[in-house]
Amino acid sequence: MRIAKNSVVAFHYRVATADGEKVDESAGEPLTYLHGNAQIVPGLEEAMIGKQAGDKIRAEVTPEKAYGAHDKDLDLRVPLDAFPEDARDKLEPGFQFMADHPSQEGAQVQYTVHKRDGDEVLISGNHPLAGQTLIFDVEVVTVRAATPEELSHGHAHGPGGHHHH
Repeated sequence: MRIAKNSVVAFHYRVATADGEKVDESAGEPLTYLHGNAQIVPGLEEAMIGKQAGDKIRAEVTPEKAYGAHDKDLDLRVPLDAFPEDARDKLEPGFQFMADHPSQEGAQVQYTVHKRDGDEVLISGNHPLAGQTLIFDVEVVTVRAATPEELSHGHAHGPGGHHHH
């Protein structure tokens, strides 16, 4: 069976930046997803179409088809006193929180604290891999048709997939 919309796909992967910096890899169990349901980055999903079990591919995925371009408007210096007093102790590098987008009315962004600098906090609403071209090395392990239950839930079930409610 070849990968197409609503196939359940299990694959092993390694991903690195175009500069060769290792980002992530499947550890032991393959990653399982429901194809065509925006569960992996769009560029990799496109590269997987038509592949079958046993296929190995290398996909170069541009930022626009991965985690987006780096938006400098989402890199902010915020006065410490703009944060609720009971949250200030948590504002260490790596801490994440949801807040309004600085220029898109009604949009929320997940921000990550990068640094405390005196009475200011440097935060970013960009994904850590925004602006990066990514290189995926993939081996397709299995491809099967999704069950009616998986289609109604919008994700894969069973080994390597989502175990359920």
